[in-house]
Amino acid sequence: MENQLPEKIVVGTLSEVERAAFYRKTYAHVAGGVLVFILFEFLLLQSDTIVEFMLSMTEGYKWLLMLGGFMLATNYAEGMALRTSDRNMQYLAYAIYIFFEALIFVPMIYIAAFYMESGPEILNQAAIVTLALFTGLSAVVLLTKKDFSFLKTGLTIGFFIAIGLIIAGTIFGFNLGLWFSVAMCLLAGGSILYQTSNLVNKYSVDEYIPASLGLFASLMLLFWYILRIFMSRD
Repeated sequence: MENQLPEKIVVGTLSEVERAAFYRKTYAHVAGGVLVFILFEFLLLQSDTIVEFMLSMTEGYKWLLMLGGFMLATNYAEGMALRTSDRNMQYLAYAIYIFFEALIFVPMIYIAAFYMESGPEILNQAAIVTLALFTGLSAVVLLTKKDFSFLKTGLTIGFFIAIGLIIAGTIFGFNLGLWFSVAMCLLAGGSILYQTSNLVNKYSVDEYIPASLGLFASLMLLFWYILRIFMSRD
């Protein structure tokens, strides 16, 4: 008789105590990811070579190459975290993801911090608004226990449209503007609802690292476009 893999027991079927323990681990790892992101960002900004290279990659088609490389690296890290049950490999995947998030943020944070008059204030405000929205959206799912998995199709279509607009904007040289950033914030908010819903309906009790990676990705997407909105006002 062939050996069968044990059936996956999702968090939603566990007791309240077990679910609460899973949520604590997951959000602790999201918070840890934010701290590691800040550390990586600080270290990357200390290198003039990295800063100059990343700034040069924001010009024209180079930005498309950078975005393509970022998407490949982060998709690899996400897949790596989900495919393995090895805790060390999951942490490595999470660290890789955080590093590439920090790298892609280098040009925008550098410009905000060193070229804008109220740059540090803008960064603080964007971070506070992002965390407040992330906390509120997560609370909506966890308190109401509503299943937001139905958002998957809409989010997939929305992200493909966004990628198409970014490519078109880069090729034809038009600015996507404030309303695109607002729309992307709404898309990121939907992604947070979807990822939080996945905590209950997709992951098992020992998959808190892949769960935290998904939430961290949505959080950083929201931060990216909120920061763009704040920078556009300066």
